Formats: sequence, C-alpha cells, structure tokens
Amino acid sequence: MEAQRITVALIDRSGGYEASPDRVRLSSLVDFAGDVATFLRGDTKEVDPQGLDVAIRSGSLAIETVPIAAPKLLKDLQHLAANERLDAVDAKRRSVFESWQKLVKKNADLSFRISAPFLSRPIVVSRETDFHADDADQWVQVERYVRGEVQNLGGTAKPNAHVRLPDGSTLLVTAERDALRDDTSNRLYKIAMLRIRAEYNVLTRELRNARLVEFVEYAPRVDEEELARLNRRGQDAWKDVGNATEWVDQIRGGEH
Repeated sequence: MEAQRITVALIDRSGGYEASPDRVRLSSLVDFAGDVATFLRGDTKEVDPQGLDVAIRSGSLAIETVPIAAPKLLKDLQHLAANERLDAVDAKRRSVFESWQKLVKKNADLSFRISAPFLSRPIVVSRETDFHADDADQWVQVERYVRGEVQNLGGTAKPNAHVRLPDGSTLLVTAERDALRDDTSNRLYKIAMLRIRAEYNVLTRELRNARLVEFVEYAPRVDEEELARLNRRGQDAWKDVGNATEWVDQIRGGEH
C-alpha cells in the first residue's frame, strides 16, 4: 500500500467550548500529542515521531501527518476501522485506544477520530464504542526460531534488536547486554536466525515481549558435490523404471 496521510482528531467540548487550534487546554494538548506520537510509533517504532512533519487542522483539534509508509500501522488502522477488538493490534496502539476508551466513557463531551484516504470510514472512539482486548487466555509462552534482517542492534538503557521478518513486519527482541557484547559477528543489515522466548497469540499468531536466547549460525548453501551424488543415486535406482507415473500408481495399488 502506498504512503498515506493520517489525521488524528481530538473532539473536546468538556471545557464549555470546542477544542481547536485557536483554543485548547494545555494539559489536553500535551496528553493528546503524546498519545498520537505513541500510536504512530507503535511498539516496534515503525514510525519516528521526532522526525515527522505534521499540520494542525481546525474542525476540532486535529493532527495531520505527511504521507507515511508504515505497513503495520496501516494494517492496524484497517483492523480498527472494521473491528472494536484490540487483540490483533500493536501493543502500544492498543494501550492508547484502551486509554481513550476509558476517558470517553467518563466524559460524553470527549471523543477521538482517526481518518485516512484509504479507510472507508473514520475510526471513532466515543461513549458509544467499545474498543477492548479479550486476549487473556490467548497468549502462551513459547520458545522458537525466527529469521529476518537485523535492522537495528544495540541500545544503552534497553539493549535490543529490531528484526524485519519475511512478512515485512518488525519484531523487537530485547537482549542482555552481555549477549550483544560477546557476539563477534557483524549482523547489522544481514539475515540472521534468532532463538527467542516470547508470548505467542494462538489466534493472531502475533509475537510480543520477545527476548533473545541466542543467535544461531545461519548460512544456507548448497553442497554441489552432495547434490550431484544424490542425483546419481536416484538415477541408478530408477534406471529400470520406464514410466515413473505408472510405477508409482502400481506401488499405490491404483489402476491404469
């Protein structure tokens, strides 16, 4: 999907007037801007809000982004436009929606709206909606291997690896400082195999809270000599078979 402009709006009449670029309570503005930044960034930091240009629009208080190319964000928006279940949504974006839903349930003069050209209708969080997660029994602890391109590696306070998976999504994998320090391979921008422990959603197949156990050496290659040897063995074994299809049918007990 091509890059999209995304508009996130705060509709707030709780102060006796409608919040707008001309007038808004400072605390509301600060909280709203922080929520928008968290929502766009997501748990995998797919979007960098610090380097993102936005416009402040009237008709409530709305933040409009420049076109963003962020597959997971756009997928989450499509899901939210069609479903009030938050189970399949990025963890950070889910937390923002859960917070908004609690706020609007307490305040009928408050709501939030997200719109984008590719959405058939705006996503609205209001007293009438019920955005919630129902995944308490859907997450299980797993240990598995994942393969992807290491796009970021390191960190001072919270060492981690950002791994771009074959489906285009990015998995954030936290790591012990010693594990990264003692690793002698240059893995940045290369395909790597990681053994991780994580929480796995049995319905959505999503991984979260992934933690690195170890890097596994991953260097797929074809042994030409071994392949040639196997081909010779196959040719020798099948040399007396005239029609391979008929021979297989006979072995299976089929009829010609």
